[in-house]
Amino acid sequence: MVCSLPASVLLLTGYWPVVGESVAICFSDGPTVLLVPEDEAELAATGFADSVETFVPGALTQMRSPSDALRAQLKETLKKLKTAAGTVGVDSGATAQGASYLGMHLFGDRLSHILRDLLPNFTITSIDKWLLDLSSVKTPLEIARIRQACAIAKHAYELGASQLQLGMKETEAAQLFRGPLGTLETSGKQIHRSDGFAFCMSGPNSAKAYAAYARTRQRRIESKDLVMIHCNSYVDGFWTDITRTFCLESPDDRQGKMHTAVFAARSAAFSTIKPGGRAVDVDSASRQVIQECGLGQFLKHGTGHGVGFSPMSAYSKPQIHAQSPDVLEEGMVFNVEPAVYIEGYGGVRHCDMVVVTNSGYELLTDFQSDVESLTSAHAVQKKRKLAGW
Repeated sequence: MVCSLPASVLLLTGYWPVVGESVAICFSDGPTVLLVPEDEAELAATGFADSVETFVPGALTQMRSPSDALRAQLKETLKKLKTAAGTVGVDSGATAQGASYLGMHLFGDRLSHILRDLLPNFTITSIDKWLLDLSSVKTPLEIARIRQACAIAKHAYELGASQLQLGMKETEAAQLFRGPLGTLETSGKQIHRSDGFAFCMSGPNSAKAYAAYARTRQRRIESKDLVMIHCNSYVDGFWTDITRTFCLESPDDRQGKMHTAVFAARSAAFSTIKPGGRAVDVDSASRQVIQECGLGQFLKHGTGHGVGFSPMSAYSKPQIHAQSPDVLEEGMVFNVEPAVYIEGYGGVRHCDMVVVTNSGYELLTDFQSDVESLTSAHAVQKKRKLAGW
């Protein structure tokens, strides 16, 4: 196998490329070799490749493309590995990748062209489905990284929620949750890169949060708004997909009904998660509860999707959807995100991360999991005072 997509390199070597110019070479009965730009050598050493070889994409005295630099190093490496003839699997086709840097280089089909030139006696074939199946079941180390990313998100949610206030712009609120993702102390935890994204959608904007992307606007948070905070944190290439919906004042009857339905749907979905279970049954359990609560017309999307090597992808398994063919396996990681969106009013989504265990599931995001913990400290204090506490 010769793979260049950052998620594929991470899967096969344990190293998440920074700028996307790295390549993993794996033999079924031989070594795993990682080719990286010279300035990524220190980070690349944290993976589990048998060896790391470096190349220089460009220098003061020489200007060349990443493909040309890779070709020269790949030729030398393949010669040392004494390749003869056979089949080479490559990653190709449609994909979704978590952003590893400000900009990512993707070799695309250029890698296949280089391999055909360097290995004329080999057959080049796509292994996308094999890579997808392999990445859908996480190893204990991969789950540990996702668990760390969830812990960082927990810290950010708790800190951000304590500072939310009426009158804030969505942009200001989002930054309360975004900042801690990249500033939490991680020394001593074997974490090399951690950060992420956070988005705020309030009031009527939260009703539009079912879109394929989250969007923070300049709107100011008003009294009685539902305030939805969506977060994607990462640790060394392993991602989360988490959402909480806050009330800055005591929830009214309508908001209470929405939250009650979503939490009941969440519990129903959890009850169906086990090895051998069907993804479609997880979706059905959640969907049925929301329909029984009289909010079925406000359902806008499936109940979840695979998460880990990317924060969200139409290709990640399992897809928790009404038409999903996927069967749950131990080690699969996905989100459970029941939600209702009432146009012009607001939306409630509660998105958790779970991993399938040998007997059921582990909840990786066990925080702010009831209406009281999603109500601002000011509102809770006022409620307690009125109740005579």
